[in-house]
Amino acid sequence: MPVVGLARQAMRQARTRTMAFVYLFALYAYVQPVGYRGAYPTQTDRHRFATAFAGNTGLRLLYGQPHDVVAVGGYTAWRVGGVLAIAVGLFGVFASVRALRTEEDSGRTELVLTGTVSRASVVAAALAASVSGVAALWLAEFAGFLLGGVPAGGSAYLALATAAVGLVFVGVGALASQLASTGRGALEVGSSAFCLLLLLRILADTVPGAEWVRWLTPLGWAELLRPFAHPQPYVLVLPAAFAAAMCIVAVRVAVGRDIGVGLVSRGNRADPRTRLLSSPVAQALRDQRGALASWIGAVAVFSFLLGVIAHGISSSDLPARTRRQLLKIGAGSVETPTGYLAFLFLFLVLVLSTFACSRIADAARDETEQRLQTLLAQPVSRVAWLGGRAALAAISVVALALTAGVATWAGARTGGVHVGLGQLLEAALNAVPAAVLFLGIVTLAYALTSRGGVALGYAAVIIAFLWNVVGSLFSPPRWVLDLTPFAHVGLVPTQAVRGVAVAVMIVIGVVAAAVAIGVFRHRDVL
Repeated sequence: MPVVGLARQAMRQARTRTMAFVYLFALYAYVQPVGYRGAYPTQTDRHRFATAFAGNTGLRLLYGQPHDVVAVGGYTAWRVGGVLAIAVGLFGVFASVRALRTEEDSGRTELVLTGTVSRASVVAAALAASVSGVAALWLAEFAGFLLGGVPAGGSAYLALATAAVGLVFVGVGALASQLASTGRGALEVGSSAFCLLLLLRILADTVPGAEWVRWLTPLGWAELLRPFAHPQPYVLVLPAAFAAAMCIVAVRVAVGRDIGVGLVSRGNRADPRTRLLSSPVAQALRDQRGALASWIGAVAVFSFLLGVIAHGISSSDLPARTRRQLLKIGAGSVETPTGYLAFLFLFLVLVLSTFACSRIADAARDETEQRLQTLLAQPVSRVAWLGGRAALAAISVVALALTAGVATWAGARTGGVHVGLGQLLEAALNAVPAAVLFLGIVTLAYALTSRGGVALGYAAVIIAFLWNVVGSLFSPPRWVLDLTPFAHVGLVPTQAVRGVAVAVMIVIGVVAAAVAIGVFRHRDVL
């Protein structure tokens, strides 16, 4: 059947992104219950935790409404369900837009339709591939829970509550792909819808008397399912019906509209839009500005929320075992609000490094989709093209870091933590050198092998981060732990900037990028 073949092709194209999410979902689902048992081994410890943290309004911004957090299952549903529901929602939007509108923008959809394949079959195949990605995340989360010792029945139900959110946002992305006339526009529409529905969930969890708002958002439906705390499986009807309805509408709209035109068209303009077409780098910025705006918005929102949460941190609420474990990864001061903020910037390194990889992935996509060949037929040098892309990525990394610093400061001040803006800007910029290092590595990997290089870059970031977080559990020699760049990031502002490590990471990143440009200059273009 053509639908099956097209769905398999879409799944192959998305395999790198899907596998990255699969690894993160499985690890997060495993770490949370295991860590909870280790940090709070007795009922007394767990009651103390529930009293200190579960009722904290700042924590509800990120994790949602807690239920029975004294039990391992209830804690896992709160800490995992809230975060992964957000992650799978974003995954659903990006997966469906990539499979639908981005494929249409590239011209491949037109080629497929020249055969004996109907428009409805093409859309159905893209939706099937996106749903399969969500199913893979459900399986990864379920496996993580099982390995973490969570009961199988509750694990399957909790993972399903999370995956149901992803199905809804697959439908949101599919409908956005029909409304907007470009992939960038579809992502903007889908991301805006996601942010609105997330804000509704936050409102329901933090404002007294607004609990009924949970019924208006898929992220609220995941909470209403209440895994491990008086489950309400009938609520599953809502995400199933909503996702099915949006997918049906998306198929109907797709069948009735022209290729390359959205249902909501901006209309034709008499004058061409030539802004940011003065050079290949400016054109790259033009193409990436929507994605960059989305990254900046997401980083700003989550940095603000995490800054607000810092108010609920105090040294008396962390058990001694947790403090010892944090000492192993260099986060000994995390029990204070300022130390907690410093620890959060370690995760900013992960975000910035992933973002850097995504910018080189865009460059690689230009080559695989044969836009680069057309560009190089003009008087444009390969050195200027790849060097400009890497420089644009580095500048964007700095912009994201500054956004995180300002937003975290605003959230911390809102939550009652008195910390200077300069301190948090320094902490944010301290995360940039490691991102520059990984930017150089992924650029070199792309130059060496255009098809698999970016995947290797993503893998390097994920493995380095996971080793920094999990490696200390195995008590290896210190030099083994120091193999990851994350181990050399000073936790500013509670620690000093590690000048030597910063200089080494920047030099390695710049040298790797320079070597990459030299390699790329002489290799064949696909």
